[in-house]
Amino acid sequence: MRTWPARRWAVALVVAVVAAIVIGVPTGIIRTSLYTRMTPVLWWNYPVWLLSSVLEGLLVATYVRAGEPTEAEAPAAPTRPRTARALSAGVLSAFAVGCPICNKLVVLALGVSGALSYFAPVQPVLAVASLALLGHAFVRRIRTANACALPS
Repeated sequence: MRTWPARRWAVALVVAVVAAIVIGVPTGIIRTSLYTRMTPVLWWNYPVWLLSSVLEGLLVATYVRAGEPTEAEAPAAPTRPRTARALSAGVLSAFAVGCPICNKLVVLALGVSGALSYFAPVQPVLAVASLALLGHAFVRRIRTANACALPS
């Protein structure tokens, strides 16, 4: 990461801010007139929200090319990055820090009392799983970044 160009750091910052807004507004961590949270924000929601946003920003930044590609480096066919785990980790982050009775899917499946009795106690586990998935994906991307260097 010490050798990252400014472009990667800029992408990491922008994606982290966007992720913080995308997770924070619908879950009620960021107070807006668009949404009112029905349960209070718990103390652990803030660090999970911030850490997941930062990890998502750093993870997306690993997909930014460090320099300009040459003709020899250009891939023959476009390749699609494997981002399903990162996306699922982001969704888990939103479920983890969200209001248990404000989540329509959870209330539909469990009811309001079930959301408070069964889903709310599971939210810290979802938070740990989300951070673990994001951390694992980021570490794998960093470790393999130089393993398959393109010819120059």
